[in-house]
Amino acid sequence: MKVQNGNISDPTRHFTDLRRHCWEHRVPLNLRRLIWQIAVTAKYISAKIHESNRKLAGIKNIYGEEQMVLDRATDEILMHQLEYSGFVKYYASEEQAKVITVNTGPDAKYFVAADPLDGSSLVDVNLAIGTIIGIYEGDIMKPARESLVASMAIVYGPLITLAYTAGNGSHEFVLNREGEYVLSEENIKMKDKGKIYGTGGLRRDWSTEHTNWIGALEQEGYKVRYSGAFVADVNHIMIKGGGVYAYPALRNNPDSKMRLIFELQPMAYLIEQAGGIATNGHEHILDIKPKALDQRSPIYIGSKYEVEKAREMLR
Repeated sequence: MKVQNGNISDPTRHFTDLRRHCWEHRVPLNLRRLIWQIAVTAKYISAKIHESNRKLAGIKNIYGEEQMVLDRATDEILMHQLEYSGFVKYYASEEQAKVITVNTGPDAKYFVAADPLDGSSLVDVNLAIGTIIGIYEGDIMKPARESLVASMAIVYGPLITLAYTAGNGSHEFVLNREGEYVLSEENIKMKDKGKIYGTGGLRRDWSTEHTNWIGALEQEGYKVRYSGAFVADVNHIMIKGGGVYAYPALRNNPDSKMRLIFELQPMAYLIEQAGGIATNGHEHILDIKPKALDQRSPIYIGSKYEVEKAREMLR
């Protein structure tokens, strides 16, 4: 079955939606309810993006970076919806200075970390942006491999797509005109070697090792694909079935730009469940023990060949 323009091409309209898929894959009841609640919230975020009309006058966020009004609005939408779900005890996002307790009820056991609107600065030029979600059970300051139970990546582009994993493979859904998340690709499988790469940071700030790695990929005929929205670029690699995205350690910033808990861990989980790898150039992202909520890290994420080649050359 294929999805075209958000519609189901199968005229019999027998399809699998997100809720049915979670049930068939035996995702725990409250976790699948939470995943569905976040999926519904993405519809509200999408509507907010479309009504923004590029009115993006910003303020400074807690890290001293420019924060768009749209960032703040989507963060509030997500936080309130998680509170409403009843399954989330704690919420942390790039837009908040600290962890927020959203619910203390008997069913509230999950910790949600989010980048509510990754790539928001691209709205005014109409490029794809998205929402990154990590759902944790237990201590969020442990390595993600011990506490991360589900990840979601929602991309707002020509189509609204949602990729999720709950440790059962990575799967993609498309939001159709009827407002249903329809399965478009189940058990995404990435090739061991791709044909595309994207990398952040200024070339002048790259290390010699990273520069040589890029040169090696280009010698092998790799094509550059880079939009500036992490969630969209990694989703591109995953859905195309191979390739690599990197944001390296920089000469003037060895911790790089991307935030470990809010961005890297959830996307690493999705990629690993699709057969890829995610490292900081040396250590697997899911094995890193965070030292701070806003910890940053370099990232090499994608097919095994490219990421392992990076790890070898960075030694």
